[in-house]
Amino acid sequence: MEQRDSSRPTGPGPAWYRRRGVLITAGLVLVAGLLVGTYTYVADGEPPADAARTGPTGTGSAKPVTAPTAPPAKICGNRAALSGPSTAPAGAVTVATTQNLNDITESSPAGTTFWLVAGTHKLGVGPFAQVIPKEGNVYLGAPGAILDGQKNNRYAFTGYVANVTVKNLTIQNFGVPKTNSDEGVVNHNAATGWKIEGNTIRENAGAGVMVGSRNLIRGNCLQDNGQYGFNAYSPNKVTSIVIENNEIAGNNQDDWETLKPGCGCTGGGKFWETTGAMFRNNWVHNNNSAGIWADTNNAGFAIEGNYFSENTSEAIVYETSYNAVIRANTFARNGLGKGPGNGGFPTSAVYISESGSDKRVASDFNETFEITGNLFTDNWAGVILWENADRFAGSPANTSTGSGTLVNPKTVTVKTCNATTISKQPYLGDCRWKTQNVRVHDNVFSLDPDKIGKSCASRSGCGYNGLFSNWGTFPAWSPYKEKTIQDAITFDQSNRFYSNTYGGPWNFVVHGQGTRVNWSAWQGAPYDQDRDSVIKVQGQR
Repeated sequence: MEQRDSSRPTGPGPAWYRRRGVLITAGLVLVAGLLVGTYTYVADGEPPADAARTGPTGTGSAKPVTAPTAPPAKICGNRAALSGPSTAPAGAVTVATTQNLNDITESSPAGTTFWLVAGTHKLGVGPFAQVIPKEGNVYLGAPGAILDGQKNNRYAFTGYVANVTVKNLTIQNFGVPKTNSDEGVVNHNAATGWKIEGNTIRENAGAGVMVGSRNLIRGNCLQDNGQYGFNAYSPNKVTSIVIENNEIAGNNQDDWETLKPGCGCTGGGKFWETTGAMFRNNWVHNNNSAGIWADTNNAGFAIEGNYFSENTSEAIVYETSYNAVIRANTFARNGLGKGPGNGGFPTSAVYISESGSDKRVASDFNETFEITGNLFTDNWAGVILWENADRFAGSPANTSTGSGTLVNPKTVTVKTCNATTISKQPYLGDCRWKTQNVRVHDNVFSLDPDKIGKSCASRSGCGYNGLFSNWGTFPAWSPYKEKTIQDAITFDQSNRFYSNTYGGPWNFVVHGQGTRVNWSAWQGAPYDQDRDSVIKVQGQR
């Protein structure tokens, strides 16, 4: 797996799917003097066998969801949210701090519950001293139970067995800083059916948690880990996951973008080739990179009810992927670290890069990609819809190394997308990831440059929404040169902004990367964006 940053807009570089719910406008809520829609979603709390199916055949119940006015998951340091039982549950094996948890695991049958007493538990001195669970095991901590890797043991819980539960533990100090790149400490092998609930997972190298298929990650503090809070990746791909009610904060402490320039391997959390993810009601803040990053052939994502704040880069990156809804989230002060130095390319709260809806990709949300009901306040920029003209399967500029699109995978691959075939159908149409069928509507965009600082200026990319591509130049055999993709993303791929409310001095990038326009030009011909939207000057009610 090579993960990298393709948010940079020029040339070649180094290298979720929720249960179906009908989007219904149920009411309006007054937030910061502006109107935000109220929507419904289906909440079930458990990772389903197929996370896309609800409605008449689903098991959830409809509940209203609005963009939160405060963080919904204040977990870190919250004893009530994190503390386990003060006495051992019936039938559990008690583990003292003087005992080795893995030794007791080896001598106990599958399906055993282990209750760790208060205090610091250690696994031994070697880098590969770790806990290898048996199927169905439960690891439960008493209040104050800590599993400490001593900056020596690399991983905490490993192996491929299914249906393991890790709950109410503090898991810390696994891995030497600046190691464990693209590896994780809890569920290291991304095994299926794991439940990771009510833990503090902090100050570990790499990712705090690896997420496998049918995993539930709920009510955790994922804080100050070296690379990610979580990483959803498996060579067998990941399906049907729920990540909810977590606080995901301060991750990428080791600054992997500096260690591996252009790696695109940082953030609060990363998804790679994941189908069917519900990411809801989390507080994602102060990560030293993007908040969450869905990178390469993800599909069927629901991102809703979250509070994204103070992430140094984008809050959400959805890249070379498909079929999602981003609704009823709050975005506050994201991108203020990366924005001033990003060469004028707007560092947005929501960055959609070569991604949209396609009916040929089997997942929910395959007709339209909705970005709706969100509240944006004092981010460096709002929503950017981007498509790199030079990036497609088979191109040297395709930094998703080895990956092709999902729309026609038996015929169109990284090998068949080549100089001989690319100008012919189906290759001409299907070798590209496309930003298409995206609807940005019923959002509130508020911007007060004085609250951001002197660096917030139009010339530096602050205060923009956008719909654009670069001028195609590469490779020499590309059929997408010059303004081909600029025209496609702007006029031909059904991307629309509408019914939004703007407060503050907003401008827009449209068609070409260098084309910056004001409100009237954005609304007018030939772009016809935000025709029925409203912009309010500061102080207007």
